[in-house]
Amino acid sequence: MTRVARHCSFLFPGELSTRTGGYTYDRHIIDGLRALGWQVDAQSLGPGFPWPGAAALAQARSVVEALPDETLALVDGLAFGVLGELAHAHAARLDWVALVHHPLALESGLNEQQRQGLHAAERHALQAARQVIVTSPFTARNLVAEFGVAASHIRVVEPGTAPAPVAPGSPAGTALQLLCVATITPRKGHALLIEALAGLKDRPWHLHCAGSLGMDPACSAAVRQALAEHGLQERVSLHDEQDEAGLRQLYARADAFVLPSYHEGYGMALAAAIAHGLPVVSTRAGAIADTVPETAGVLVPPGDVPALRTALQQLLDDSAWRQQLRSGALSARAALPTWNASSRRFADALCAVHEQRGTQTR
Repeated sequence: MTRVARHCSFLFPGELSTRTGGYTYDRHIIDGLRALGWQVDAQSLGPGFPWPGAAALAQARSVVEALPDETLALVDGLAFGVLGELAHAHAARLDWVALVHHPLALESGLNEQQRQGLHAAERHALQAARQVIVTSPFTARNLVAEFGVAASHIRVVEPGTAPAPVAPGSPAGTALQLLCVATITPRKGHALLIEALAGLKDRPWHLHCAGSLGMDPACSAAVRQALAEHGLQERVSLHDEQDEAGLRQLYARADAFVLPSYHEGYGMALAAAIAHGLPVVSTRAGAIADTVPETAGVLVPPGDVPALRTALQQLLDDSAWRQQLRSGALSARAALPTWNASSRRFADALCAVHEQRGTQTR
């Protein structure tokens, strides 16, 4: 059969409406491709990835088996990384494109057996992909070095950042408002942040955490327990998952942004903070150093509570330094990629797969 030009199937795990950076990226790219004239058929592969149950695996098989021959099948890596057998079984008839936000084995909270299992599974799955799209140069380098993916098979398409008004911040003489936007999971480092701030209770600050409390209930429970143990229940607000309007309000009244992640494949919330002109305190984990310029933030080693506390203390105590970082963020915001530009780059990457198929069949 002849494949329709500018058409792809976008396969994703769970619910596309989920409010995480990865799903937000997926939604923007789907919308952007459609705006560029692509026909995008978006389908769920089922819940529970990267640990799918029997029902989700059956749903994934059903979706894939129903795809017509020569379909350009774009799959979010949260699912693709553990569907290696299915991907290889259909590699001769489908053009697989894997979208890797960050390797599954780099998630925090895994035991060594789980980590090794996910690494082997994703390495195997990626060998079935005609092309791999990643969201940062760091992840591209990691896939080449650790997963055996040829550099020629990788395209980098960084996330876009929506234009945002500069945050006015809190009134002078009031508590500094700190903001952390991240789903509460071990990888995001909320426990570290609470421990670091526990040593700064004599300073005037308030922390607002926006992110799902239900994605990892055990982690959320541990965060609440840590707040109680340190007596910080009145100093830290857990806002749960927020819609766009809610996030805009939180960014608007923030003075600084903090995210002590153990790993980020890009860090969309960090880019959003820069778009709002906020100084950033984060870590040198994954692609964060590529996302946050030195002029806009301070980055500490991941997992280092004393270093994080020192950075936060300087942020709270040194208003001139804080203003210097804010000026750096204001300068950097103009260089952030737009979603329109990201969608065009994504479309170019998909067109390259089309061209590869055409060359092979001539």
